[in-house]
Amino acid sequence: MTTDTPARLLTLLSLLQTPREWPGGELADRLGVSRRTVRRDIDRLRELGYPVQASKGADGGYRLVAGKAMPPLVLDDDEAVAIAVGLRAGAGHAVEGLDEASVRALAKLEQVLPGRLRHRVTTLQAATTPLTSGDGPSIAPETLTVMASTVAGHERLRFAYRAADGTESRRLTEPHRLVSTGRRWYLVAYDIDRDDWRTFRVDRVSEPFATGARFAPRELPTGSAAEYLRRSMQRHQDSYDFEVTFAAPAEFVAARLPKWLGTPESLEGLEGSRCRLHATTADSVQHVAFRLAMLECDFVVHQPEELMAAVQELGARLSRAAAGGG
Repeated sequence: MTTDTPARLLTLLSLLQTPREWPGGELADRLGVSRRTVRRDIDRLRELGYPVQASKGADGGYRLVAGKAMPPLVLDDDEAVAIAVGLRAGAGHAVEGLDEASVRALAKLEQVLPGRLRHRVTTLQAATTPLTSGDGPSIAPETLTVMASTVAGHERLRFAYRAADGTESRRLTEPHRLVSTGRRWYLVAYDIDRDDWRTFRVDRVSEPFATGARFAPRELPTGSAAEYLRRSMQRHQDSYDFEVTFAAPAEFVAARLPKWLGTPESLEGLEGSRCRLHATTADSVQHVAFRLAMLECDFVVHQPEELMAAVQELGARLSRAAAGGG
């Protein structure tokens, strides 16, 4: 019998998080208490925000259902290891859909993992190789989790940085946001020594260290970190502008393109739903052509000529492939 009420509530919650309905008598037997105590514990969980649904009748029971808010979860050892390994595997590459929120989740989970489980996660990841990966440079998950924790905690971050020309430097920053472009991770931060905002490619960062010094968040020169990154890349000498018209609504295109590229604008007065995107990127024209071809809608490239040629070359290659080499 579990006499410690908090421990019993955690055990009850762990049972209810299994996707099934639990008869009151079975819960009472599992916990070693009376059915009346189970009913009181169910009421306590409801007061804490857990949406526990009860069904009436002789065979009635309890089950956890979806509520309006996300209450804390209770994970067993295997579940915690599985989630941590999954998040680590994805965090190593700037995969679309795995944005800063996922990295923050990994940082929170690894912060509370016991040493024995942390060792299991590291061992399992080292012993496995994913079949597929992102097409950008790989990054140590520990680097991302340290950065994410300093972003969330408004804590100054120190790290070594290698610039594009190979120059090495030490940076002390006030991290603002992590931004994924679909191929790479970038850190948008205020550089203390340079007294200005900067963007850093995370794959060029090493030895990240959370200093423990807190700071009051500053206001970005632009509305969002994604917009600041876009403008920063626009100023970069290797970046270029491109303009594309899509035969699809702006909402459709925006949902399928990375946010850092900008927001497509609807074109009024034209037959059918169309939109146009004028954006800046430092990605190769071949990569942009491939991304545009994956949008599942017709499009026309207006500029630059290099991107137009890349799209034509990609189309010709796909046509040859569909012809079976004929």
